[in-house]
Amino acid sequence: MNDFSPYRTPEGPVGDGGSSRGRRRGWLVAALTTAALTVAGAAVVAGSLLSGGGDRAADRGSDTRWAEGITPEWMSEHMGLDVPATARSAQAAYKVTSRFDTGLLTFTLTRSEAESYLEKHPPSGKWLTPTAAQPDTPASDFAHLGLPEPETFKDGMRYGDVCPGTDDEPAGTPGALATDPYDTSDDNCTSLYAHEYAPNRTRIYLRAHFEPGISPLPTTSSASPPSH
Repeated sequence: MNDFSPYRTPEGPVGDGGSSRGRRRGWLVAALTTAALTVAGAAVVAGSLLSGGGDRAADRGSDTRWAEGITPEWMSEHMGLDVPATARSAQAAYKVTSRFDTGLLTFTLTRSEAESYLEKHPPSGKWLTPTAAQPDTPASDFAHLGLPEPETFKDGMRYGDVCPGTDDEPAGTPGALATDPYDTSDDNCTSLYAHEYAPNRTRIYLRAHFEPGISPLPTTSSASPPSH
């Protein structure tokens, strides 16, 4: 009555279960082998991706560097904006990347000196005041000079895009805006932030972007002399 049963006993299957057991065992071994190879392959691929991602991250990091020998005078010349003789705490920096370069210039003035400076360098449009501070602004540019980013301030802050040479040069000449004068995306424009950080002191922040390699970097005196 129980000549065939699908259930196994400790001694093995009953009836035709022997051949069925062999087929099932072969299928099980094949499935386990396939699964193991799949997991191993996925691990190799994942490891390769992680390794490649790390290399790419390192490459992106290696694309960014801060140039040496950058002075306020050099940066002022390339921005086309002067540094007043009465300015204090003047600092400059130049960041080189594979996409674009960033020039930084900052100094402080008295409140009256700052007003004169802003009148001398009006914005393309009008001065704007931030509606709110952005304290979560990543420290990236002016942090290199030991300063907070200007976007992190709200009170006492004015900002705008200053485009040197566009007011007194006819359209079509180098340095002049060829499109809408309120289009502050022009390469000749510099972002200017004026922060009244003390009762009688204002800090001027200047940030400009340049095409990679457009400005020859200054040579540093750290180069060793030729050996004899």
